[in-house]
Amino acid sequence: MKRISTLITFMVATGFSLGAWAFVKSHDVATAAEEYTDDNTATVVSVQVGELERMTLHRYVTGYGTVGPAPASVDNPAADAPLAAPVAGVVAKVNIIAGQQVKQGDVLLELNSGAMTFELAKQELERQKKLYEQHNASLKALQDAKAQLDSLRVTAPLPGTVTRLNVKPGQAVDASMIVAEVMDLKRLAVSANIPAAEANQLKVGESMQVLTDPAVNTTLSFVSPTVDANNDTVLIRADLPADSGLRSGQFVSLRIVAGVHTNCLTAPEESVVTDINGQSTISLVHGDEATQASVQTGFNENGRVEVSGTGLAAGDSVVTVGAYGLPEKTKVQIINPPAEQSSSTNSGAAQ
Repeated sequence: MKRISTLITFMVATGFSLGAWAFVKSHDVATAAEEYTDDNTATVVSVQVGELERMTLHRYVTGYGTVGPAPASVDNPAADAPLAAPVAGVVAKVNIIAGQQVKQGDVLLELNSGAMTFELAKQELERQKKLYEQHNASLKALQDAKAQLDSLRVTAPLPGTVTRLNVKPGQAVDASMIVAEVMDLKRLAVSANIPAAEANQLKVGESMQVLTDPAVNTTLSFVSPTVDANNDTVLIRADLPADSGLRSGQFVSLRIVAGVHTNCLTAPEESVVTDINGQSTISLVHGDEATQASVQTGFNENGRVEVSGTGLAAGDSVVTVGAYGLPEKTKVQIINPPAEQSSSTNSGAAQ
């Protein structure tokens, strides 16, 4: 009997101990859960911020072009003149060198043909002039003598620079052979082929910039009304200023202003988050809380994006670093570097 009583006492004591241990453990787990929940509720995300600002943004069409002589226009002839020999013959004299400046009408080359030499043609013209002055020769005879001499010389049709010289004295030439080239290097133009879809935005007179160092500013002077079926592009051209510093044949990159939005509301580019459905949002910061706002985007230039939406105003703070993946509403701590904080309201593109 005593043994049974002792066993019962032991079992009761053991049960009490196990119950006490279970109570303590369950309390510890509950406390840990409460602490975890409290930590989650109090989570603060460190971010950097920028500001919404009003400024002027541009939309550009970009491309690559080649510098060359300006084509003929209503007011000016073409700025480039490849010169062919007027008749087949032999080069008697070369009066120029490549790179030489010439005036309109200067005699560049003298030729001898099978029927007449340059010197004899020159003497005949002088003789006919004297006879005509003495009324001993007809006007037609004088004109024929001048035409004969003109057929044996190559003259500059425009003032400019000799950019090419292909012959030397004693060399035989054909009437179709290009013997020299004169170019007005102050009248250059840049030409480019722009994809037809983008060229639809372009008009004559729009601003264009040749992206050299330094950049050269000009305006579109020609937009072709037709599309090249071989590559689906449109030819555009812009005359260059006389002091552009560019050279004929130079390959350059360029951009054309296809649109201007003035006084539009803009956000830092990194603050705009766009999902796979094309929906864009920004996170507005009020005090220590960031809240997402849907926006529509427009022009994008120099790290700024045009935005529009309900309740947006210039000066609003938006999350930049840390914006991606940020919950719709959360506590934030701003950690902008001091230099950014002091200059956040003075972005260089504002106008």
